[in-house]
Amino acid sequence: MPIKPRQEIDKDTLPAVLREFAGYKLGIENCSARTVEEYLLDLRTFFRYMLAQRNGIKPYGDGFEQIDITVVDLEFVGSIKTEEIYEFLFYAGAERLNGWSAKARKLSAIKVFYKYLVTKRKVLEKNPAIDIDAPKKERTLPKFLSVEESLALLDAINSDTESKNVKRDFAITTLFLNCGMRLSELCGIDLRDLDDNLRSVRVLGKGSKERIIYLNSACREALSEYLKVRNLNLDSKMSAEPALFLSGRGQRISDKTVQWMIGKYLKMAGLESKGYSVHKLRHTAATLMYQSGNVDVRVLKDILGHEQLNTTQIYTHISDEQMENAMAQNPLAKVKPKKAEKKDEE
Repeated sequence: MPIKPRQEIDKDTLPAVLREFAGYKLGIENCSARTVEEYLLDLRTFFRYMLAQRNGIKPYGDGFEQIDITVVDLEFVGSIKTEEIYEFLFYAGAERLNGWSAKARKLSAIKVFYKYLVTKRKVLEKNPAIDIDAPKKERTLPKFLSVEESLALLDAINSDTESKNVKRDFAITTLFLNCGMRLSELCGIDLRDLDDNLRSVRVLGKGSKERIIYLNSACREALSEYLKVRNLNLDSKMSAEPALFLSGRGQRISDKTVQWMIGKYLKMAGLESKGYSVHKLRHTAATLMYQSGNVDVRVLKDILGHEQLNTTQIYTHISDEQMENAMAQNPLAKVKPKKAEKKDEE
């Protein structure tokens, strides 16, 4: 399953006002580098669109992607009107085929940027994005693997006779499927974050907030087997690496490597065409805990590291089997109509 690499942005191609914004989000608000990168990518597209509109350039194709936004200054930013932001969001959906989440993310980046200029730096008086409502959310259920598909994925890893990292990959996948942790959280785990008895692990979630995730027997066993081989073929310098999960070079494993690995085994398990990904494994853990483990949604919220309960509630979708069983439990379910009596034949 091919994994599309996440874009990275060259800071030298950004105007000063965006570089200062990025520095504020990273240094003062302590946002993650990934979050800031996503803001900058969306804002780059926004300003390319604005420059294209004002200079008669077609907002698509190679020419659009090469538009230099270093000319954007505070005067230009302050000249943008609310209706132009609406036009950009329409363009994002119609021309770039962005769905609800992508358009909402772009609007969020614009709102955060203007809020920074108006309320933090106080270099603009008006925020043209302040009254724009987020695009209407599409009501879709999260994709997740069934128990059978999850077992097939783990079996595909166990059956791999060519990889030298089977124990590592099995442990990573087991943590995803059982704990519902985010990709960034897993890659950020250090050896010191593990409890001595492998009963729990400390992870760093969104907003640099720590939480403890308790490990079940499957996780403990998978980690125990991996730790037995983690230091094989590592020299003394590599052995000093604090990360729990290491790449083939003895360095902290990257998110791209984990995405590639999961994609590889999804393909081996025959699940390539299902649209599954690393994040879908998080959906799987949450869904299985709620549906099969009878985990209270408030407990699930803390396990997943959600700020708001309504974020967790997307995992409380009900399966067809649950709905069928619920109908069968109705005390009136066994009340049957009186059968018509057969008339004697004359």
